[in-house]
Amino acid sequence: MSKTKSYEISKHVVLEAFQRVKANGGAAGVDNVSLEKFESNLKNNLYKIWNRMSSGSYFPPPGEGGRNTQENGRYAHSRNTHCGGPSSANGR
Repeated sequence: MSKTKSYEISKHVVLEAFQRVKANGGAAGVDNVSLEKFESNLKNNLYKIWNRMSSGSYFPPPGEGGRNTQENGRYAHSRNTHCGGPSSANGR
């Protein structure tokens, strides 16, 4: 039996992610689509995201990734680098 999707991602997980963003009062993303506009066609929009993610063809546009100054004067990237960017390689 051949696989039809590159990644196993549950549609329920995608829905839960949207619900968490909504509960946190999330703002429009880098594509400037508000939660209200996204939600107006929720089923179709979530399906598109799930389909692209599970097939390996979802490449979100880069965030603004500006810098924030910390109390100690050092800079911290405003974008979450949970996937291990350059800063995680050198232990910072």
